[in-house]
This record gives sequence, C-alpha cells and structure tokens, in this order.
Amino acid sequence: MAGARAAENAARLRTARRAATGGLPGAGLTGLLLFALGRPHPLQALGGGLMVAGAAAVLGGALGFLFGVPRIRAGEQPAPVGPAGPARDSYVPNTNLEQVSDWLTKVLLGVGLTQLGSLGARLHQLGAALAPALGGEPGAAPFAAALVLYFLVLGFLAGWLATRLLLPRALSNADFALDLFLAGQDRDRRGDKVGADDLRVRAMQHLGLLGSSDDRPAVVREQLPPAGGTASPENVVAEVRSTARRSALSADQVREMFADGSEGRRVQALALMQGDSALADLGSVLEAIERPRSGFEQYHALLAARGLLSRLAVGEWHRLRDAVASQLVAPEGIPYGSDRSWLAEKILARDDAGIAVPRQATATGSGSNSSSGSTTEAGSATGGADGRRPEGRTPAANRPAS
Repeated sequence: MAGARAAENAARLRTARRAATGGLPGAGLTGLLLFALGRPHPLQALGGGLMVAGAAAVLGGALGFLFGVPRIRAGEQPAPVGPAGPARDSYVPNTNLEQVSDWLTKVLLGVGLTQLGSLGARLHQLGAALAPALGGEPGAAPFAAALVLYFLVLGFLAGWLATRLLLPRALSNADFALDLFLAGQDRDRRGDKVGADDLRVRAMQHLGLLGSSDDRPAVVREQLPPAGGTASPENVVAEVRSTARRSALSADQVREMFADGSEGRRVQALALMQGDSALADLGSVLEAIERPRSGFEQYHALLAARGLLSRLAVGEWHRLRDAVASQLVAPEGIPYGSDRSWLAEKILARDDAGIAVPRQATATGSGSNSSSGSTTEAGSATGGADGRRPEGRTPAANRPAS
C-alpha cells in the first residue's frame, strides 16, 4: 500500500515538473507572440522580444547559479573510499567559487534592498529603453518591462534549481573519481597494475565514461565471503585481492576453488589470482573469459589476465589474445563501451615484445672449443626466439682470440 502511494506521488511529481518546465516558458513566449502579431512590424517585434527574453533568462540563470552554489562544510575532508580506494585524503575541493558566490550574493542583496524605493522608476526606464526593440508603438514600454521581469525570475528559478539539484552530485562524483585516479597512480607506482586498473575503471564509471559489469550484485554479494557492513561486491573482491599474498592457499587449491561451480567461489578465486600471479591458472582465466557466469565474473577474469601478461610464454599469450578478441567481436560477448571492453583493449594493446619468451637450446656445429650453452645463449641474444643468429654475425664466444 505504502509502495503504491509512493509511486503515485512520484508520478504526480514528474507530471508537475514536466508541466512547469514546458508551461512557464511557453506562457511567456505565447504572450510575446500575441503581442508581436498586433504590431505593424510583427517579425521585428518578435525578434526583438526573443532577444530581450533570452538575455533576461540568461541573467536570471546566472544569478540563480550564484545563489545555488553548494558549500563545503568547514573543516570537512573527502571521506576515504574504502578498501578498494585511496587510503589518504589526497584532494581537497577548491572553495574559491563558493566564496565569490557568497560575496556577490550579499552585495546584490544589499544593493537591491537600498534601491527598493526606486524600483518602479527603474523598471519604467528599462521598458522605455527596450521599447524600440519591440516596435516602439504605444504599450511597448510596459510590455518590455514585464517581459524582462518574467524571464528574469524564470531564469533565476531555473538556474537555482539546476544548480542545487545537479551541481552537488556532479562535484561529488568528480571529487570521488579524482581520488580513485590518484589512488590508482599510487598503486601503479607500487607495481600493483591490477589494482591500479581496477581503480581507474571505477573512476571512469563514476564519471559515466564506462558501463558497469555488476549485473547481479545481490546474487554475487551473497556468494562472496562475508564483509563488514553493506560492502559492495567490488570492495569485497578488492579485500580478497589485497590478502592474496598472505594467503596459505596453493595454486592447486585456488584452481579447485574456481572449479567448485559457485559464481561467488569462482570470483573469489579470480581475486586471489589478481593479487598474486603465482596462484593464477591460465586455463581457469580463459574459461571465465570465454564462458563467464556473469559480466562481473568476466570483468575480474580480464583483470586477472592483465596481471598475467608478464608471465606468459608466446603460445599462452596467443591463446589469451584469441580468447579476448573473440569475446570483443561476439554478439553476446563483451559490450562496447563497458569496463570489460576497456580492459580487453588494454590487454590486446600489449606488444609481443612484452611477453616472456623461453629460450630454446640449439646445437651448433661450429667446431669451436666453446660450450654449446654459451653458443645458445649468445645466439638467443643476437638472433630470434629460435636461437638462430642473423647472417654475417659471429657470436663472441666463437670469435678467434686476437
């Protein structure tokens, strides 16, 4: 019953908002149109009236913005983001705008109160000055004054409401995203590439630049390890990732945890692989990328793959590359513009030169007295991955002594 009443009230509020948004400007513009049609030069009167109304609305909107700028509470610092965010207050919002707004508000109020006695005369002077723009006929001066007053008040209300309703949320999101970006840079400097990328993705999600893969938060939260309070799945996974290097689990146990079947256990295993690449298993990561239980699981599989890049041999890198590329082009795969697509493109942007290439022992028939191991090592240093050296070059170990 209460839910139905709340929904009904919300619907009425939306209807009233739409009516006010379209009705109030529409009434003023309708009055201007009717006034212009009664003038000898209707197009001139309509054009001049539109310019006057627009200028008044812009001025009113600017005043409404100044009166509506949100204020930072004295001494308040940005709250810590939590286990997946910055551990220190790295940014304090600039309060210059709110100080200027406060000063201008007081000045305007003071000047306005001192000029209340001459308000009528000022409006008459304003109407007489704008009357030529509306045709200069009798009645143009009072209509011009009324037009300015109407759209000035309307612009003020619109600017004030938009500033109060939209600006605080935009500023809060920007501050939170900046804290996440700075925390990501700190993680990057400490060598935690996976944690840094996770924080950058969350920052871009806060700014609306990337879509989220948390398609079933309630289901995933129930299957993840318990956390204090109402921690989100992202924060729970970040907590598990941070304890991976202190975990007593072996790589085989983490692999068995992934094979358990529960989505929460699979995500927990992927978080451990993200935190310690020694626990990672490429087969499990590939399975979560190619056959994920949810977008959330696939996202964390891509994060785990990001941490594995420096440990993969060429053949393993090709398997990972093919799996990621196939998911990017599949109709039901990774959606464009999502956090997963950002990670997938970052993985595919890695050069083959950044992948670990194991040396291959090759026999040499040079007849020299040097060992085959030295020859192979020199060949790998001067040649390709197969140990062969370019023509015309002789390994240092096989050169005759001078």
